[in-house]
Amino acid sequence: MSAHTRKLYILFFAFFALVPAASVVSCALAQEEQQPQPPQEEAAEQPAVPQPITVNGDTVEYLSDSKEVSATGNVVLVYKDATLTCRSLRVNTQTKDAVAEGKVRLEDKTGVIEGEVVRYNFQKRTGEIIEPIFRMNPYFGRAEKAYKTGDAEFIAERGYMSTCGYDHPHYRIKSRRMTFVPGEKVRTVENTMYLGGVPVATIPKYERSLKEPFMHVQVTPGKTKEWGPYILSAWRYRLAENLSGRIYLDYRSKLGVASGFGSNYTTEKFGKGDFKYYTTNEKPDDIPPGEKQEFERHLIRWRHKWDIDPYTNFVSEYYQISDEKRKAFGNTHNFLKDYFYREYEKGAEPLPYALLHRSFTYSSLDVLMQKRTNHWFNQLEKTPEIKYTMPSLQMGDSPFYFESSSAFANFNQKVEAQNTDLTVTRLDTSNKLSLPSRVAFVRLTPFVMSRQTFYDRDVDGGGVSPRTVFYAGSDASTKFYRIFDVKSDFLGLDVNGLRHIITPTIAYSYNHEPTVSRSHLKQIDGVDAITRNNSATLELSNKLQTKRKQKTVDMLDFRVNSAYTFKPKGSGSKLSDIVLDLKFMPYGWLTLDSDATYNHREDYFSAANYDLNFSLGKNRTLGFGQRYTRKGTNEITMGFSWWLNPKWKFSVYERYNAKEAANLKQGLREQEYKITRNLHCWDVELLYNVKRDEGESIYLVFRIKAFPEMEFGFDQSYHSPKSGAAR
Repeated sequence: MSAHTRKLYILFFAFFALVPAASVVSCALAQEEQQPQPPQEEAAEQPAVPQPITVNGDTVEYLSDSKEVSATGNVVLVYKDATLTCRSLRVNTQTKDAVAEGKVRLEDKTGVIEGEVVRYNFQKRTGEIIEPIFRMNPYFGRAEKAYKTGDAEFIAERGYMSTCGYDHPHYRIKSRRMTFVPGEKVRTVENTMYLGGVPVATIPKYERSLKEPFMHVQVTPGKTKEWGPYILSAWRYRLAENLSGRIYLDYRSKLGVASGFGSNYTTEKFGKGDFKYYTTNEKPDDIPPGEKQEFERHLIRWRHKWDIDPYTNFVSEYYQISDEKRKAFGNTHNFLKDYFYREYEKGAEPLPYALLHRSFTYSSLDVLMQKRTNHWFNQLEKTPEIKYTMPSLQMGDSPFYFESSSAFANFNQKVEAQNTDLTVTRLDTSNKLSLPSRVAFVRLTPFVMSRQTFYDRDVDGGGVSPRTVFYAGSDASTKFYRIFDVKSDFLGLDVNGLRHIITPTIAYSYNHEPTVSRSHLKQIDGVDAITRNNSATLELSNKLQTKRKQKTVDMLDFRVNSAYTFKPKGSGSKLSDIVLDLKFMPYGWLTLDSDATYNHREDYFSAANYDLNFSLGKNRTLGFGQRYTRKGTNEITMGFSWWLNPKWKFSVYERYNAKEAANLKQGLREQEYKITRNLHCWDVELLYNVKRDEGESIYLVFRIKAFPEMEFGFDQSYHSPKSGAAR
């Protein structure tokens, strides 16, 4: 372990050390006598109205001297949210003490308890149960004796618990003492775990928070070509109510040992966050002799969120990655990709940032700081960027609306392979005035806008005048609809009236050539690339609606849009590609979602996609899809899922490329087959996946239904690692 790693672990544990750790006779008993009310001027609050105990049974007798009720045969007692059924009962109407015998069942908001003899106080919610059978969600169990110590706790002695509700559960944990705090936690001592009737493990103590969906220990074995046989483990800890996390210890036969820890914390005044540290001294077995044989690689990630007040919040993320292997062999190696693939998919090159947001009555302010911490990434620093935004706001009693936005930023474009960085300071401000109105049946919103941008230097490093861009335009839309009195079940369509809605929209916008050409400016983003524009965006929406089960539903939604550009330099006016978007829902069990881009100049579709999904009852689904690009691929997908019976489910997914592309061969690209077996309290899944040019994977997982996140699995990849194995 390196000195750097040792220091981090020392700091980690030092920090933790500072944290503190039906009825024949029915008798509804009378209300208890009311106490005299204090005078109105002295009463701080009215006392709660006493609740009666209601007893029904085949025979019910009330003893006025002792104020007791005795009942026999099909007895039902109700008090507040508690219900008790039994064969015989004695209950005191004043003290609320009850003794029930014979197939006793007590149910309240904490769970269900069954037993032969129950002594219980309904007011204090305390009592004793002999030979109970209980359910404390999500656990079932039996015991020799149990106690309720109130709403907050239930204790069972010398019994077992399981999430399997069978009389002979598939698995169980036998314990000397089990303590349940409903909705909070369960704690047991002197445990033996059984699979069927076979003991498999001894556990001195077990405690689980019912608020957390994770296991205390997770172990994932497997094998990949890059890692070889491996085993990943995560040990969950909780040092205080506001501080928990995991400790990682992993072994990969081809790379060595890796370790780390993660922490989730919550503070009373400064928000919450999480911290993660993961490190390895990687020792690959494929490095040629004479080369460096050991590479230190680690990740530090810290995320924090703080809601300062109802109008202000702060969020930040910090990443620091050290990677000697990347330094030695280049950008083909990425620590996130090799060890945390899911995070890599979200962002291959994470950029640290801190963002402060403040909302005002009619505006908002954002302050963003981005600073590169990993010098081999090409990233844009903002040190800082300050944005002030005021959305469209009516100007007094006038019909005009005003909208404004301003952004000041210091940009620094960091590029790994270059010695010089692209640096510029910029202030960009826009002010827009609009007049929403109605002309006949048309909604019309004309506007004018002025945009000024100030730069500290031009592309050559010299001075530059402020850039001004003037905008003008208008949005126009209307809506036509017609209702057809049609009621038909032709082809099972269940049409109860039809409403056809047509919505045409035109959005026209013009801006002149900026006073400073883009060729004189350093290009950071789209703000610097503004040129003259004179165009209109056209859209036509067609929608068909009907009523089903007294609710309005969309049967069809078809949109067509395009942009028309007026006389651009060097050419005449032209219409851009036409974009079509269709959603068709003729039945509740059939949906079609499709979009396409049509090049009308060359008369072809440049892209087209669709998804057709069938819901064939509760137990079967079928879907087809296609992803087509004229200059790329033409992939066809199919997915099918079927519960063959209540115990077996079969799923299949196929992806086929029907077109040869530059980097993608024609043929079957991916196949996935999955079999799921319902074992009452467990689900077992066996998955086989084949990806062309990548390899084959087998994945076997056992999952407890009561805790879907608690799973134990084994996966093997013959050619490449399965992305789900990384955490």
